Amino acid sequence: MLEMFTEARGVAVVGASISPEKLGYQVLYNIMRYGYAGGIYPVNPTAPEILGLKAYPSVLECPDPVDLAVVLVPSKAVPGVMEQCGQRGLKGAVVITAGFREVGPQGKALEQQVLDICQRYNMRMIGPNVLGIIDTVLKLNASFAAGMPDRGHIAFMSQSGALCTSILDMAMGQGIGFSRFYSIGNKADISELDLVKAWAEDPETRAIMAYLEGITNGPEFIRVASEVTRHKPIIAIKSGTTSAGSQAVSSHTGTLAGSEAAYDAAFKQAGIIRAGSVQDLFDYARAFARQPLLTGPAIAVITNAGGPGIMASDAIEHAGLRLAGLTTETKQALQPQLPAAASVANPIDVLGDAPASRYAIAIEAALTDPNVNAVLVVLTPQTSTEIPETAEALGRLSKQYGKPCFGAFMGDVAIRDGVQILRSYDVPNYQVPERAVAAIAAMWRQRTWLNTPPLAVEEMPADRETVRELFAKVRAEGRVTMGDAEARMVQEAYGIPLPKSVIAATADEAIAAAEQIGYPVVMKIASPDILHKSDIGGIKLNIMSASEVRDAFDLLVYRGRHFMPDATIWGCQVQQMVKGGREIIIGVNRDPQFGPLIMFGLGGIYVEALKDVTFRVAPIDRRNATEMLDEIRSYKLLRGVRGERPSDMKAVVDTLLRVSQLVTDFPEIVELDINPLMVFEEGRGVMGIDIRLALK
Repeated sequence: MLEMFTEARGVAVVGASISPEKLGYQVLYNIMRYGYAGGIYPVNPTAPEILGLKAYPSVLECPDPVDLAVVLVPSKAVPGVMEQCGQRGLKGAVVITAGFREVGPQGKALEQQVLDICQRYNMRMIGPNVLGIIDTVLKLNASFAAGMPDRGHIAFMSQSGALCTSILDMAMGQGIGFSRFYSIGNKADISELDLVKAWAEDPETRAIMAYLEGITNGPEFIRVASEVTRHKPIIAIKSGTTSAGSQAVSSHTGTLAGSEAAYDAAFKQAGIIRAGSVQDLFDYARAFARQPLLTGPAIAVITNAGGPGIMASDAIEHAGLRLAGLTTETKQALQPQLPAAASVANPIDVLGDAPASRYAIAIEAALTDPNVNAVLVVLTPQTSTEIPETAEALGRLSKQYGKPCFGAFMGDVAIRDGVQILRSYDVPNYQVPERAVAAIAAMWRQRTWLNTPPLAVEEMPADRETVRELFAKVRAEGRVTMGDAEARMVQEAYGIPLPKSVIAATADEAIAAAEQIGYPVVMKIASPDILHKSDIGGIKLNIMSASEVRDAFDLLVYRGRHFMPDATIWGCQVQQMVKGGREIIIGVNRDPQFGPLIMFGLGGIYVEALKDVTFRVAPIDRRNATEMLDEIRSYKLLRGVRGERPSDMKAVVDTLLRVSQLVTDFPEIVELDINPLMVFEEGRGVMGIDIRLALK
């Protein structure tokens, strides 16, 4: 649980200053002012005391107990300070100082020196280049942030220190509390993975929030997060997923950012709820920290205004939730208690003149209806609206019945007293219904994830030794790309069906091969160096006779030598021409943070024009593979339309599993495309027509 930070009995502030404008003064002042009960030891070689506390010339001279150092000296002095911390027996350090990896190679070398010292003394470090840490349980504010958040049940980490200050200010304005609040900066030692592990076991933390610019160990992060999210939600916002954002991240933290598709896939597979903005991050976290999870997707809306009720209804449908169908008993109980003009359907419209008592009748009816999984109360401030009293009724009933309750008290000045009352009852409020529904939908995604079985990877039969020997041969020849014949051997070794094919070194051999395979045939230039054959006209289709084979052979070899004179030409590949079926594509690209990223989609225009594809990080299981089929927009074409028989989707799923196993078994594969993979009618399987493969 990283006790050296959460249970520190004494803190040494190394670089404490007598000057109020220096960070060394501000951090020391923050530690003192918010009630930290442990020892506080300013370290300054020239000042006898700072802020009324005795100062010490070095951390070696600080009295017991001291467990944690907060370091604010110039970057070149940090290694010496960390050496002293290790000698003194400290187990934790927060290095606020900047000027390390983020500034270039020299800074990176200095950071490595600091890390080596930490590892030698078995000392854990947060930073360098951080705002600091805040622990509301310990009442420790070891940061230069302006203010201390309320104690709460959300643990937050951020790679951006500047963002931390903004988030703190927002949190204090919205009454959002934290258990732990860590700026992690360069993550030289303690990373997001360490904090997720620690906070998973933290009884003070109900939800984990993260702002991430990059992930240190992608595969391990997925594995750990997928376990943690089974009992504690993780809500994350990831920046730097566009090309411009990736460049900014690289220069800011030195972390190589992964692609948008990789993060989407990784978060989905780990059960992480991805927020699209900082506001989403807060909205979701408030819901998780204050309300129980939904047991189902059926929502009851209670409103005093028709328009906002419609807004809520639309948002519910768009979010994949649904309006609860109220029971006949609920409607019959409501009817005599509400005005004739009120609606007892869902949304329940209590009308604009509704006093708190009318709201209470509707809220209690919804909470007691067995068809309702959560209640959203929409309120607009009208002349007769009893805002504090309505908030009191909602809060009281939410505690009484225990179902998830949410407010959408719309406005600002007029609703402030009501919002404060809702906070006291742990009912989250959102200024507009759409934000409330988005938070409810995030909670439903978490419930769905909890009901999802863990990853269950199947062992598919494969001839690994053949592939291993083939890759060794390719490397021995100084190549990283593979020719068709070699790639086909890999495909065959992993049980992916492929058409009959022969490599012919001469036109006569090509004719013999075509006669053996049977017309019509396809011919392709055979070369380990020509991966995009169609770019040079290196493919001929629907060849029907020996004379056409001879002409095609001569033409293809000529084009290969003309357009790529340095390429090794083996001759031509003569291949069975496959008819019928539908084209799909399965591809793999090795993401720098998460490893092999598997792509699936329909082939042809669906890939090139519509980009109708989906992704997962390998390894995947049968559930993941089936989800991939469901996620593409053109899935209905595979199911069959207008009387067409459905495609063999089981065979497609099997192929995805085989590809997943291949790229997991051989991490040296950096690119792989089976394009097209022809999928035939149900029961007739698939056939990989063309495969391209590259090694690192």
